[in-house]
Amino acid sequence: MEPIIQIKDVTKEFKVLNRREGIKGSLKDLFSRDYKIVRAVDHVTMDVMQGEIVGYLGPNGAGKSTTIKMMTGVLEPTSGEIRAAGIVPYKNRTKNSQKIGVVFGQRTQLWWALPLIESFKLLKDIYQISDEKYRSMLDLYQSLVDIEPLLHKPVRQMSLGQRTLSDILAAFLHDPNIVYLDEPTIGLDVSMKSKIRLLIHALNEQNNTTVILTTHDMGDVDALCRRIVIIDHGKMLYDNDIENLKGLFGSYRTLKIRTDGDMNKKAEGIGAEFPDLSVKVSEDDEWISILVDEGKIKVMEVLHQLEEKEVIRDMQLDEISTEDVIKKIYEGGEA
Repeated sequence: MEPIIQIKDVTKEFKVLNRREGIKGSLKDLFSRDYKIVRAVDHVTMDVMQGEIVGYLGPNGAGKSTTIKMMTGVLEPTSGEIRAAGIVPYKNRTKNSQKIGVVFGQRTQLWWALPLIESFKLLKDIYQISDEKYRSMLDLYQSLVDIEPLLHKPVRQMSLGQRTLSDILAAFLHDPNIVYLDEPTIGLDVSMKSKIRLLIHALNEQNNTTVILTTHDMGDVDALCRRIVIIDHGKMLYDNDIENLKGLFGSYRTLKIRTDGDMNKKAEGIGAEFPDLSVKVSEDDEWISILVDEGKIKVMEVLHQLEEKEVIRDMQLDEISTEDVIKKIYEGGEA
C-alpha cells in the first residue's frame, strides 16, 4: 500500500543575517550582506501510512514545526521531495488544503466574535461539505464530546481548553486525509488534556485519519502514538515504536520511594548523595522517583544506602518511562 505521506531526503535552509549590536550596528545591518546559512531540517526521510498516529518529537529548535510547515505547503524545501495524499504541498496549496486539517497550539482558526456553529457553517461552505456529511460529523462530535453547550457560544468567551477542543473539531470537520496537530494540549489542565486525547483517538479510529502530532507532553505520546519519530538539530535520531525505544534503555529502572517529612528536601539530599542519578518528586508530592542505570549501580544497592539514612514507608520499582527515555535521547543518551 502506498504511504499517504512521503518525505525523501528533505532539507530546509534559511539565510540569516549576522546582526551587529547597538544603533550603529543596526544601521550597518540595513546594507549588510553578511549572512549565514542555518539548516533547520537536515536530510529527513520518512513514510507515513494511512490511519497512523505519529508522534513527531524533539527539543525546542529541533526542526519539528519547520517540517510541519513543509508538509502543509507553507514552506518549500530547499532540497528533497514531499508528497502528502498524492500532492506536492507547496506546488498545489489549494488542493492540498482540502485534504488536510491543521491545529497550531493557541492559534485559533475560528472566527473570534462568532458562535462556534457559525464558524462550522463557514467552514462547511469553504470546504464544500455536503449537508449529509456535515450533519453526520456534528452527530459524531455530539456522541464523542457534548458540544451542544459550545455551539452557540462566541469563541472569544471560551476558555483555552474549550477553544482548543473546538479547533480540533474544526480541523476534522471536512474529513481530511491528514491532520497536523502542533502542540495541541499546551497550557491545558489534566482533565481537558484527557478529553482531547480521547477525542483525537476516536476521530482517528472512526475516519481512519492520519495524524501527525508534535508535542512536549509525553502523556500525549503514551495515550495516542504507537510510532514516534525523534529529530534534533534537524537530523532524525529515531523512527520506530515506543516499546522498541524503551528497549534501547533496558538497563534503566525507576525506583519510587515514600518517606516522612518534606519530600522536596529529601529528594535534594538524595540527589546530592547520588549525583549521577536523576531524582524528582511526583506532581502530587507523594513519591520520590530515582532513575537508576543498573549497568552502573544496582537498584538494591541504592535502596540499601537509602535505608541507612531514611525511613522508607513504601516503595515501587517501574520500568523506565517514555518521558525519561525521550529526555535521555535529547541529552545524547542514545549513544
